[in-house]
Amino acid sequence: MDQSLNLKPASLYAKREPVFNRRIDGRFRRLKWAIMVICLAIYWITPWIRWDRGPYAPDQAVLVDLAHRRFYMFGIEIWPHEFYFVAGLLIMAGIGLFLVTSAVGRAWCGYACPQTVWTDLFQHVDRFFDGDRNARFRLYKAPWGPAKIARRLGKWSVYLAISFATGGAWIFYFADAPTLHQVFWSGTAAPVAYGTVFVLTMTTFVLGGFMREQVCIYMCPWPRIQTAMLDEKSLIVTYKDWRGEPRGSVKKAQKNPEAFGDCIDCNQCVAVCPTGIDIREGPQIGCITCALCIDACDRVMSETGRPRGLIDYATLEDSEREKAGQPPTRHLKLIWRPRTVLYFAVWAGIGLGLLFLLGARVHTDLTVAKDRNPPYILMSDGSVRNAYTLRLRNMQGRPRQMEIAIEGLPGAKMWSDDIGMEEAARTLTRTVPADETQSLRAYVVVPAGTASQEFTFNLRAMGEEREQDSAQAQFDTPGVE
Repeated sequence: MDQSLNLKPASLYAKREPVFNRRIDGRFRRLKWAIMVICLAIYWITPWIRWDRGPYAPDQAVLVDLAHRRFYMFGIEIWPHEFYFVAGLLIMAGIGLFLVTSAVGRAWCGYACPQTVWTDLFQHVDRFFDGDRNARFRLYKAPWGPAKIARRLGKWSVYLAISFATGGAWIFYFADAPTLHQVFWSGTAAPVAYGTVFVLTMTTFVLGGFMREQVCIYMCPWPRIQTAMLDEKSLIVTYKDWRGEPRGSVKKAQKNPEAFGDCIDCNQCVAVCPTGIDIREGPQIGCITCALCIDACDRVMSETGRPRGLIDYATLEDSEREKAGQPPTRHLKLIWRPRTVLYFAVWAGIGLGLLFLLGARVHTDLTVAKDRNPPYILMSDGSVRNAYTLRLRNMQGRPRQMEIAIEGLPGAKMWSDDIGMEEAARTLTRTVPADETQSLRAYVVVPAGTASQEFTFNLRAMGEEREQDSAQAQFDTPGVE
């Protein structure tokens, strides 16, 4: 009987091996601490910052006001028709990621990615409850009992509290934070607020508390994109195998120093890695370039009297130079290469363009829509009337008086719903409330015999800032015999 028929197909599923990373101190660990604190502070504190915009606008510094279709960011107010500012910022963010990747590899993943920041925070919670690496590993292997259950419940409760604070902070960006905070705890907030907090709480709890490195390795598409962007000139965390191999313990190296490299095979670089990879196996998708392995390796090299830099930020090309006995290239020189300069130029160009548009924009806008049915109305005296809907937009935080005038269309006059035809004139005046768009029905009449033609509505804001805007319109008539 053919024994191969009894073979089971290989499973494509790999069971997750939990990562118990060791505590480490060093310059990159301190940098991660600083960035984590800054990112969390920005996220949790920003909705509570006040910004005085006057009596007619919200005083929250950063606010996505969906009800009124506004986006406020300190002194900047974005209206729906100015969505190109938001699109520009998103494009800048994307090119900024390309720029960072070109300059320093996956530094975004290693320091500022939300998944990295919250995972790092939860790992510190692990150490507080369960101890460092060895203690956590022993507790993981230990059978379930009262002590282990108590530790797990305590730790998961802190996970849940952090996750709830994360989800709760998010909704404050979409409404006045103090007001929403009050109605949220009184149980009178909108159902969407509770639903959003629940979803974000659970996703943070699961992704940051339990899935962790699996999100980076399997779920996130960005590592695949970054891998395609890296080349031999990219600055990444690199193990210099030509210097470290073959590996051997300190005792073996002392007995036969010529037979072994600088790596003493202590596995400290693996022990501190938040994703559990071995950097000595070369560049891999699990490396988020957090550089904690550099801190661990440099400490071991210092303790054993070997030069630091066995694991270091370097390019593969520069590693070959060092291997050949040439001095390493300065990091600043490695960063400023043509690709990085091109990314920076595009990124800066978009930013300067947005700043120019922001400085040049006016706070007055006019749009006109002509009635299509009927296109015109013949009056009893032979004159012709067309109807239009004008939208007057006041983008300032105070009411403004605006004048609408007709340019062209000889002999034309206009009136609106609140004034009679007998008061028709070539101009109308309206007061538009602060930060609002006011609709106005305008009726334009021309003398008999006027031909169909285009004309212009001019809008002019009165007062100190005499801004103006205009819109083309078509006037339809039966034609001239």
